[in-house]
Amino acid sequence: MGKVVVVTSGKGGVGKTTSTAALGAAVAKTGKKVALVDFDVGLRNLDLIMGAERRVVFDLVNVIQGTAKLSQALIRDKRLETLYLLPASQTRDKDALTEEGVAEVIARLRQVFDYVFCDSPAGIERGAQLAMRFADEAVIVTNPEVSSVRDSDRIIGLLDARTMRAEQGEHIAKHVLVTRYDAARAARGEMLSIDDVLEILSVPLLGIIPESQDVLRASNLGAPVTLSEPTNAAAKAYLEAARRLEGEDLPVIVPFERKGFLDRLLGRRAA
Repeated sequence: MGKVVVVTSGKGGVGKTTSTAALGAAVAKTGKKVALVDFDVGLRNLDLIMGAERRVVFDLVNVIQGTAKLSQALIRDKRLETLYLLPASQTRDKDALTEEGVAEVIARLRQVFDYVFCDSPAGIERGAQLAMRFADEAVIVTNPEVSSVRDSDRIIGLLDARTMRAEQGEHIAKHVLVTRYDAARAARGEMLSIDDVLEILSVPLLGIIPESQDVLRASNLGAPVTLSEPTNAAAKAYLEAARRLEGEDLPVIVPFERKGFLDRLLGRRAA
């Protein structure tokens, strides 16, 4: 039976969908069979980042309502044969999702795939709760900002209270993924430090993704950064985060600010 991982956040715009694509592609590169499920009904961004928007014929709502088979709605990635996408509907709203329907789709995906990544809408509304409802593990995506971290803390409360595992008295594994980390701003005290984030959330750190235009460029090209530019710093951070998600014990290195020659010269004089 495959593992279901919800990628969630309290605040929108933190890089959740980008992280879903990057982590899913990274795991699929190892040969594992991976499904990415877009729960953001009404917006539908994951198919754009995966470069599959023109291939969407059926979606998650069609499968739940029985107007399409799961095999008809799944889109195989054009770069990795072990990576699949189940897109969200762009024309329906979150009320089209039912708990019974989601349960059935997730159960069938578990039978076929090693990993099922559920890309949750931001916040605590019905769509987000259904995305996390049947998860075994959660990746909580946050930026190192107070509002983002505080909202993530609310999501942790929901994971511990409203998931199927919680209702059965079981533990749901949780990881925090810090995105858009800027070492220079952190050094100037303009954003929370990694220690501050971990102290507030008390959740193990899955990885730190540095702020990078490479991530945005890859998304605009319709490719996860772990596939399109696997050697840049952000892609490497995602690849290592994926290895930790699979249970590998890797240290997390906090990115530091690289100073130029003039900065180092001035630094020595000041000392």
